[in-house]
Amino acid sequence: MLTNLRLLICTALTLSALTARAESCPDWQPAQARDEIRQLQQQIDLWDDSYHRQNISLIPDELYDQSRQRLSALHQCFASVTAETAAPLRTAKGPIAHPIVHTGVSKLADTNAVQDWIKNRKNLWIQPKVDGVAVTLVYQKGRLTHLISRGDGRHGHSWTRHAAQIDAIPNRLPWEETLVLQGELYWRLDGHVQAKSGSLNARSKVAGLMARQQMSTEDAANIGLFVWDWPAGPAEMPERLTGLGAMGFTDSALYSQPLNTFSQAEQWRENWYRSPLPFATDGVILREGLRPPIERWQPRAPYWIAAWKYPFAQALAEVRKVEFAIGRSGRISPVLELKPIRLDDRQISRISVGSLQRWQQLDIRPGDQVAISLAGLTIPRLDGVISRSVERVELQVPKAEDYHSLSCLQIVPGCEGQFRARLAWLSGKKGLGLTGVGPGTWDSLIEAGMVKGMLDWMSMDSARLATMPGFGERRSAKLLTSLQSARERPFLSWLKAIGLPAVAEANLADNWRDLAIRSHEQWQALPGIGPVRATQLVGFFQDPQIQALSQQLQSLGIQGF
Repeated sequence: MLTNLRLLICTALTLSALTARAESCPDWQPAQARDEIRQLQQQIDLWDDSYHRQNISLIPDELYDQSRQRLSALHQCFASVTAETAAPLRTAKGPIAHPIVHTGVSKLADTNAVQDWIKNRKNLWIQPKVDGVAVTLVYQKGRLTHLISRGDGRHGHSWTRHAAQIDAIPNRLPWEETLVLQGELYWRLDGHVQAKSGSLNARSKVAGLMARQQMSTEDAANIGLFVWDWPAGPAEMPERLTGLGAMGFTDSALYSQPLNTFSQAEQWRENWYRSPLPFATDGVILREGLRPPIERWQPRAPYWIAAWKYPFAQALAEVRKVEFAIGRSGRISPVLELKPIRLDDRQISRISVGSLQRWQQLDIRPGDQVAISLAGLTIPRLDGVISRSVERVELQVPKAEDYHSLSCLQIVPGCEGQFRARLAWLSGKKGLGLTGVGPGTWDSLIEAGMVKGMLDWMSMDSARLATMPGFGERRSAKLLTSLQSARERPFLSWLKAIGLPAVAEANLADNWRDLAIRSHEQWQALPGIGPVRATQLVGFFQDPQIQALSQQLQSLGIQGF
């Protein structure tokens, strides 16, 4: 609400937030600190210019806010080597002066900050923070003469040419004196629930339309107006709301509620977050009913108003490390180790990039800032890179062509990850189902040098196991019993365990020989098997390493081999 613009985010940081940041300042030399902060400032300058001057949002508000908070924290960490933060609105100034300046709004960092803000104040009110574009409306002798964009708070651009088309903006009011109103133009949404649907880019739609030379009748009909202040109106809030209602601005009273306690603020915030509304919102506005005279208003965040934003749908996270996990089939999955962050009720410290190709496109390195959200409200998801570290750390990136479904059947340099994944699959529920044998067990056996090939564990005895650190007689006996149970597993389980491509059991024979002699045409003639899967099956049974495993299993007396 109010300006609904990204102003003076630094003032929203509480002392505790700054202290927490200072305790985890980056270990940068002065030259790197200067370069990193300069690059982040330039990125934020670009966002500011696009948002305030061009009315184009390049980044979600919450990620912008977090980036501004990070910039402020870095200034605290490296005050001796950095310059003052640039003003967000310096490029937004227009040619038309506001008769009364637009103030900014500080953003309260957390519930503690909200409680502190409320406890020493009286005559408080709460409103939804409408996600739109702020404007000034000027009426003279009852006729609308100016519709002015927010601009830099003192000067904006004329949008008067569109006002006559927008039904929500009265062309005339029953008011003979000069009347100045401040409010928010918003995109109409039918039964919009913010918690479920988010903002749907609603602000950008309005901003883009207002910046055009022409606007269609249909688009104009979809623009609403929420008047959130009558700066020179009655001193008391109830009288102001009554007066606005008499002018036809009934939403002002409907969505302005008296506030006495923090618990009431919580209830209204939750209600507006989860209930159907005709507009998008990104939090609530807390305001004192009494304000200073308008002559004292400044285009910055005042003491009598503050915003309490909704929970982040996206969080900004710092990348600490990039790892490349290689699965049993040879698929390379880049994984980011993050500086732990909290999103909703989840603590997130690791997240998958998805694929090697996506990582190559994003080129994520340690020190980069990435956007994280929760898919389905539970699963951490990487949304993209928000800003990059100046220093691009060199990484050892595995080559995709080196890994496939038949690579790494033994542990050799570069194969550690895929080989471990193969063993985990082999002993898991979809393989042999060996009780108590998981990734940790295989790690211990590999580190002890007892397993270098897929079937080395088949020849182990209790004496060898007992020599391993942490493996006493009882634990060794239990593990040996589980490993030896593999000899009783059926043929088809063994096929899956050593990496058979997925295929319906009905299409398989009960012995190795009959399967190994099948041609590509014979495989493809079976139900559900296409040319690609047929090629994979022929390749599996003809691979020398797989054939060697089958011979080992035959010598061990495993059924079907």
